[in-house]
Amino acid sequence: MASQRNNERHNSGSVCVSVSDLVRLQYHARQLPLGSSSKIDNVLVGRHRSRVRGRGLNFEELRQYRQGDDIRQMDWKVTNRTGKPHVRIYAEERERPVIVMVDQRLSMFFGSRRVMKSVAAAHMAALVGWKSLSQGDRVGSLVFNDDSISELPARATRQHMMQTFHTLEDYGQRLRQAEVGNSAQLNNALKKLVNSAGHDALIYVISDLDGADNATGHYLSALAQHNSVILGFIFDPMEQSLPVGGKLAVSDGQYQVEVDTSDQNLRDSFGHQFQSRLNQARQFLRARHVPVLPISTGQAVESQLMTMMSGVG
Repeated sequence: MASQRNNERHNSGSVCVSVSDLVRLQYHARQLPLGSSSKIDNVLVGRHRSRVRGRGLNFEELRQYRQGDDIRQMDWKVTNRTGKPHVRIYAEERERPVIVMVDQRLSMFFGSRRVMKSVAAAHMAALVGWKSLSQGDRVGSLVFNDDSISELPARATRQHMMQTFHTLEDYGQRLRQAEVGNSAQLNNALKKLVNSAGHDALIYVISDLDGADNATGHYLSALAQHNSVILGFIFDPMEQSLPVGGKLAVSDGQYQVEVDTSDQNLRDSFGHQFQSRLNQARQFLRARHVPVLPISTGQAVESQLMTMMSGVG
């Protein structure tokens, strides 16, 4: 379903993102508090204090042994005293690769206010990418639509970032001709990322989660097991609350139905369904230590990130 204002907004870059749009976000990225302490488990810090198995500079904690821990860090005194194996964990300062996974499927080609969901997702990717690069971190990407996936390894160069921007521009243009969506592609992209991400990366999954199911949770859990994962949940205000506009024709690109938006019961049900979906995502992902950043198409992405990264609940 696409906004009726598509033609009017095309020149503003709100329907299809351009490389120049993403380059201009470099200034706004400088203002983001990514390099300071935050309330989302400190995973937004670029050069960060990270838990490592092995020798480090600073003692961080003493805890029970977990499968995969380095036995050389075993604290034998505590182990003997408690009867349970304990290890000493150290922290060190080191850079980590940052990976942005960006959803550009047909479900993202919708917007009722400021920009399309696909554009908001690209803006978020550019903002966190620019900020990470400015802190000396390596930035990689995985951009996917309904029938293809484009992946770039993490590099600490501006030229590498520009390759991601060109991919986002290309995928955005393809959305204008797309006709059939593929909800299963979300899991295909996550599976590919699980196989390539490795360990100790900071991963942004930027998507509307269309098609999410139990397998989605499995892949996110696999990613979060060895990496820090953040979900940028992209939504449109019309998905959150139906406007009062009488009878409207609504289409997903394949089927069309007529809905009466003046029906209060329908409006309440619509709003409750969205909130339930968001709450379920939050609860599910919190159990896996995956923070959720809800990003609306109705406001500038940079202003939303400024607010949330300054203190996320």
